[in-house]
Amino acid sequence: MVINTNTTAQQSSDLLAASSANLAKSLQRLSSGRKIVSPEDDSAGLGVSMKFDAQSKRIGAAVANISNAISFTKTQDGYLGQVSKALTRMSELSVSAQDATKTDTDRSLYNKEFTELGKYVDDIATKDFNGVSLFTDGAGTNKMSITTDDNTGTYDLKAIDLGKTGSAYKLATATTVSDVTTAKAALVAVKAAITLLANDRSGEGASLTRLNYSKDALTIQRTNVDSANSVITDVDVANESTNYAKQNILVQSGTAMLAQANTQGQSVLRLLG
Repeated sequence: MVINTNTTAQQSSDLLAASSANLAKSLQRLSSGRKIVSPEDDSAGLGVSMKFDAQSKRIGAAVANISNAISFTKTQDGYLGQVSKALTRMSELSVSAQDATKTDTDRSLYNKEFTELGKYVDDIATKDFNGVSLFTDGAGTNKMSITTDDNTGTYDLKAIDLGKTGSAYKLATATTVSDVTTAKAALVAVKAAITLLANDRSGEGASLTRLNYSKDALTIQRTNVDSANSVITDVDVANESTNYAKQNILVQSGTAMLAQANTQGQSVLRLLG
């Protein structure tokens, strides 16, 4: 039996320190809800988690971009719906102006409405969405590139230019129905504009379908990425609660045993006595 070195107490102290550290770690995990609270917990897992987290954020940004593109296209189509009504009425007026029982004075009345509707269509061509022209991309090209994934994938959204010089739209809005001859020419031009509008709106419908499918796919991908990341970083509360209870018991018993180990030296006094 020795006095200077209490090996039992030292061992008990080391075990108590380890149990205390494990208890503190378990408490941190339960309070934060995360399995990895510091890099040494799982350095490789932390690296993978960081990449998953960054990918999830990029996917979220791509989803936002597509959502904005969908809103842009729906706003655009809302205006085109009004253009459709205007052109339909203009075609009706151009036919009415060809009525042989009408005088040029009567046709001038039709022409007033026809002209105002043409101005209305021309005005719609100037509308914008958050500063971006709805009916031209503003860069001399004929498309808008929409982000469709978390990398470099894009989808080209065809621009519709109501104000393009020489287009069927401009040719239609530049006509009049002041007499029979001009009314006939106006009808031909307006019908061509209606045909072009039908093609443009059909293309918009296809674009909306594509954008919605891309958005749904990204949403599913993001959910799966977040799920994979959760396996690495999120704590299993049931298991960790069990571990917390275990470590708590070890700390309490270790404290009691350290106290007992520290009293062993007192038995030496009996020998000296």
